Amino acid sequence: MERLYLLDAYALIYRSYYAFMGRPMRNRQGINTSAVFGFTKFLRDILMKEAPRYMGVAFDPKGGTFRNELYPQYKANRNETPEDIVTAVPYIKRILEAMRIPCLEVPGYEADDVIGTLARKAAGEGFEVYMVTPDKDFGQLIDRHVYIYKQRRNGEGVEIVGCEQLREQYGIDDPRLVIDILALWGDAADNIPGVPGIGEKSAVKLVNEFGTVENILAHTDVLKGKQKENILAGREQLLLSKRLATIETDVPIAFVPEELVMEDPDCDALRDVYKELDFGMFLREMEGTRTTPFTKAVKGTAPCSAPTKEDGTDSAPQGTDLPVQRDLFGNPVATAGSPSQSAQETALLENLSAGYHTVSDTPHEYHTVTTPQQLADLVARLGTEKEFCFDVETSGFDCHTSRIVGISFSASEGEACYVPISEGDREGFLATLRPLLEEPSIAKIGQNIKFDIMALAAAGIRVAGFKYDTMILHYLLDPESRHGMNHLARFYLNYSPIEIESLIGRGSRQLTMDRVPLEAIAEYGAEDADVTLRLKNLLWPQIAGTGFEKLYREIEEPLIDVLADIELTGVKIDTARLAEYGRELTVEMDALEGRIRELAGTPDLNVNSSRQLGTVLFEKMRIDPKPKRTKTKQYSTDEEYLASLADRHPVVNMILEYRGLKKLLSTYIEALPQLVNPVTGRVHTSFNQAVTATGRLSSTNPNLQNIPIRTEQGRQIRRAFVPSDSDHLLLSADYSQVELRLMAHLSGDEALIEAFRHGEDIHRATAARLFGIPLAEVTPEHRRKAKTANFGIIYGISAFGLKQRMGNITMEEAKRIIDGYFTAYPKVKEYMERVVAQARETGYVETIFGRRRYLPDIRSANSVVRSLAERNAINAPIQGSAADIIKIAMNRIHREFAARGIRSKVILQVHDELVIDMLREEQEEVTALVREAMEHAARLRVELVVECGVGENWLEAH
Repeated sequence: MERLYLLDAYALIYRSYYAFMGRPMRNRQGINTSAVFGFTKFLRDILMKEAPRYMGVAFDPKGGTFRNELYPQYKANRNETPEDIVTAVPYIKRILEAMRIPCLEVPGYEADDVIGTLARKAAGEGFEVYMVTPDKDFGQLIDRHVYIYKQRRNGEGVEIVGCEQLREQYGIDDPRLVIDILALWGDAADNIPGVPGIGEKSAVKLVNEFGTVENILAHTDVLKGKQKENILAGREQLLLSKRLATIETDVPIAFVPEELVMEDPDCDALRDVYKELDFGMFLREMEGTRTTPFTKAVKGTAPCSAPTKEDGTDSAPQGTDLPVQRDLFGNPVATAGSPSQSAQETALLENLSAGYHTVSDTPHEYHTVTTPQQLADLVARLGTEKEFCFDVETSGFDCHTSRIVGISFSASEGEACYVPISEGDREGFLATLRPLLEEPSIAKIGQNIKFDIMALAAAGIRVAGFKYDTMILHYLLDPESRHGMNHLARFYLNYSPIEIESLIGRGSRQLTMDRVPLEAIAEYGAEDADVTLRLKNLLWPQIAGTGFEKLYREIEEPLIDVLADIELTGVKIDTARLAEYGRELTVEMDALEGRIRELAGTPDLNVNSSRQLGTVLFEKMRIDPKPKRTKTKQYSTDEEYLASLADRHPVVNMILEYRGLKKLLSTYIEALPQLVNPVTGRVHTSFNQAVTATGRLSSTNPNLQNIPIRTEQGRQIRRAFVPSDSDHLLLSADYSQVELRLMAHLSGDEALIEAFRHGEDIHRATAARLFGIPLAEVTPEHRRKAKTANFGIIYGISAFGLKQRMGNITMEEAKRIIDGYFTAYPKVKEYMERVVAQARETGYVETIFGRRRYLPDIRSANSVVRSLAERNAINAPIQGSAADIIKIAMNRIHREFAARGIRSKVILQVHDELVIDMLREEQEEVTALVREAMEHAARLRVELVVECGVGENWLEAH
């Protein structure tokens, strides 16, 4: 049986757009390409996996449809289409045209109707039809040869919905009854009214009992109460809702299979649009397989091969045509065109045919240094430069257990040298390089240079001099984009570097760099240095031209060395204490499990089984008469939902507590000891300087910024973080309410400023003003609400958001609290309005130190998109300034420790807190120095206050 795939274009486009909303993709022209990329990737996945022979993509036409004539309010509550989607649609149509997949559009009818009509006609002619859409409305069209084909909610894999799946979901045998369910239920997205008071569950129950809407109306005498009143009162509205929810299957469009058959794609046109969008992944895929992603389904399809010269011959260079590379003495060296490098050559040719320049078609001189004299000559030449780029290749990613395999250098674009460091000449070569790398008058250039610094520090070399890190330079210019070297090279240089997988392979058989042949690693390493130098030369003028030079020089550049030292030092973990605490938690969990089983009246209940828990809670104990269900129709037992039911029965809180203990046990107590480095005996996290859009540092492998602090059991994890030895203590230095102080500074609100100047508990002071009561009458509940409001306002919270955070208040009370807050602190509201207006004018917001967050959606006509940008506009200057302040403090502390010869070490940064492994004999000096550096990191209208604590472990210190 032939298969036909019909795609609901706008449903897939919107889904793709919102999937990337938190971190949108943009091409080099700044166009948001998220929707195009997501749509194309999903389409490509279908083509690769299903190999369809027949396909069409349906679009909604411009203007209204017959439904708007029936009901002018149809879809009237929808926001304007986001501008980025409007921009995306022509690109998507160009891609479909290049793939020669027909676009289907009929004036006066929605895409749903076009798909419904073609699905019915195709099924009638013996086709098996797959409607590609996440829209539940299409359920009405399902029959034994028509299915819904949709991506799973988690994005992994697809789900095929047929008659059986529909029966499991709604309990109906006739899919057409989906129309009646939708008519009763209504659809807020499409503004289909439905019947007041009837939701999905009630609608399903009524339809299962009576069938169609018409039959329900014929049997209203057996209905009861408010439901009966609402259905009788809304009779005409219900019938209208059914008409609006019915997908038309008689649209004036013919089903001509030949017009939907997949044809050979226009590869040149497809390349052109991919290049314009900077879709390197799809370009490489077209050429990397030497065929298109969709030729599998098309008989006789010609592959999208490499572009040809004017004479028709293949323009892909042969190995003999590759530029000849020579060493320092003019002797030819092996290149990527050597027979032993066929995999690497293939990768290069693929990139070339994808439209990027590569090492194979770009003039360059890369040399390999193999003798002491050649190395001495190189050092002498680089010693005369004001700056040079270097890149270290290692046998692994752990600086403590890996060894340096080689170092590349470049001081002129197109020229680079690779210095292999073998075991035999290791000490001699590193000793020769040491003075050059430690020379403070020569600036050093690198991509993620912190790694190179750490690798050399582990070998006893301290890299000195000003440092240009191309990763961080690009991060300042475009914080929400990608900052990897290969991406930057393709984006800015139209150049695709050698992929590391072409050297070391993938998966279980992947090599380490010390096992790669010299000729291959030499070219790879030299290219890295050359490309990074080119990027620096391009990015640094942009940094200076945009006004970021001071930010880089005074905050980000000094921080590179600070973070390298912190990561190399590491944190000592008392694994014995963790193991002991793990045993305590296990006993506690066992006791909780017993009490849960007892309260549930189910002795054999598996508390770790969501299915069993759901059955006990909602069928046996009936904790919620209308329990929430998952997409697979199981009872939901997720944390947020159970927390909302916590007051219904004591067992719910016990389940939540049990799960919290289990997470502590698996995530921290059992995991942390496994991460202790065998060489140092410590845990070494990585602090990421170029990840968060606001400027905050993040921590990975492991994330030590997420050690729990809110619960007593979580706080006990910190007890296992201990000083390096008995001569040390831990010092915790934590900013007190730095973001609220920044709000006071930025808004200039006199009441907020005075509260801080008088040293008041800011949450009590806010509560007094918020509720109009004397300070002495503020209760803990008042303070809790004021605290939630204080921190919520920083994030531009709405009344709905405040209600969600507080849990037990109404929307009216939430609105009163926010209105009261702005009455108490009127200039806070003025600040929020001012910063949003400024962002709307300039397209970005700034911290007090000039760090920018760009907000391209701030002018969007779509209220959802615009509101997110407005909240970011309010928060980014505050959170970003707080991030800058602690970075400045870290730089000062690091500098003063070095100047005074202090042996204490900063070992952790956790948002607004620093943790120092402090020598006991240095306690007084270090505490004073740290407090002074942190409190004077910025001059604000209110003082910065730091709370310091000292202890034998992190919990005691904090």
